[in-house]
Amino acid sequence: MIVEKFRQLIDDMIATKIPDIHLTTGSCPHIRKHSGEIELLESFGIVERSDIEEIIEEMIGKERKEILQKNHEGDFSYAYNEHKFRVNVFENAKGFGIAIRYIPTDIPSYKELNVSEDIIKLLHRDKGLILVTGPTGSGKSTTLASMIEYINTTMKKHIITIEDPIEFNFKGKDCLIHQREVGTHTESFARAIKSALREDPDVIMVGEMRDPETIQAALTLAETGHLVLSTLHTNDTVQSIDRIIDSFAPAQQSQIRVQLAMSLSAVVSQTLLPKKNSTGRVVAREILMNNDAIRSIIIQGLTHQIYSMIELGGSEGMILMDKYLEMLYTKGMITREVFESRLRDKDLIGRF
Repeated sequence: MIVEKFRQLIDDMIATKIPDIHLTTGSCPHIRKHSGEIELLESFGIVERSDIEEIIEEMIGKERKEILQKNHEGDFSYAYNEHKFRVNVFENAKGFGIAIRYIPTDIPSYKELNVSEDIIKLLHRDKGLILVTGPTGSGKSTTLASMIEYINTTMKKHIITIEDPIEFNFKGKDCLIHQREVGTHTESFARAIKSALREDPDVIMVGEMRDPETIQAALTLAETGHLVLSTLHTNDTVQSIDRIIDSFAPAQQSQIRVQLAMSLSAVVSQTLLPKKNSTGRVVAREILMNNDAIRSIIIQGLTHQIYSMIELGGSEGMILMDKYLEMLYTKGMITREVFESRLRDKDLIGRF
């Protein structure tokens, strides 16, 4: 009974393209609306502990469920009627909770996602590191997927993706594509990246740079003639650079600064905002394009100066988040409330 109700809930998610569903023991499900707000789905009814366990078993099977119960948490993908979902199950004070995110079947083009032509040009380089950063639910994976699909349809390359879990399924067009899942096809991001050096790739997509070992391996790949695409959970471009450097012990940071400065191509920091007078969302981005001046600033450890360099770098494709928000507001795409709440420099409010 509960499995049938769950499948109907998933059918509704597919039909309405609701981005997230949350199930927790002793509560009705919650959904994240397109506006970004969480809403209680009372019509479903209370989800009991036994219901949660049945749903988990439906998604991952009995054997993996036992491993999950031992580890108290886990990430995996769930396939249902040719649709895919990214799922996290976690134990909490009430029992198990489940967070389900819908992964669209079709990979949007970079034009549909408003990825700038300046970023797309970087995909033609033979090496370098391109980071897409932002909070959870900001569309990082979709942006990366659009970049991989662009390469897949315009170049003849060998692409390896290392993900946890695999989200979008790529079908090789002009490219050879291998997708590897951490926990299923490899033990860790770092191990898969090191292995990739012997697999003759041109492009490596690393789902997330989580730890110093993974970051070090990704930087080495980017330095040695590979194009590396990856993500970080950070809120702006400068914070992304600082996060990478601060992940290492002080004695290593000088070397990492040089490695990062020499291998970095760009940082795209993004967030999704509710559209004005609409149920949809619109992306806002801050873009840093590495150049000689920024390279020098990173090596010297003066990253706070990068904001000024981005402000002056409009002709190179750079833009501050505040400027992007201003553009969205003046075009009537977001409300004043959203505009003001996301500004980094609150002094700008008086100008509008």
